[in-house]
Amino acid sequence: MMWYGNGWMFGMHFLWWGFWLLIIVILAVVLLRRESGPPPPMSKSTPLETLERRYAAGEISTEEFEERRTHLLKRE
Repeated sequence: MMWYGNGWMFGMHFLWWGFWLLIIVILAVVLLRRESGPPPPMSKSTPLETLERRYAAGEISTEEFEERRTHLLKRE
């Protein structure tokens, strides 16, 4: 007798709590995403900067660096 009549009210009680729980979760997700801020911009390096970075990292030899640098500077 103390279970809200036929039982449908008892089910509605859990649906109501589920609704508010869902609202709280959605708000938490929105707030956490907003606090993280926008992603950092992608840096666009020029071909010459990329070549210099590869040379500094030791990925290419001095001769290859000079050859590619000369080619790049002719195009500009």
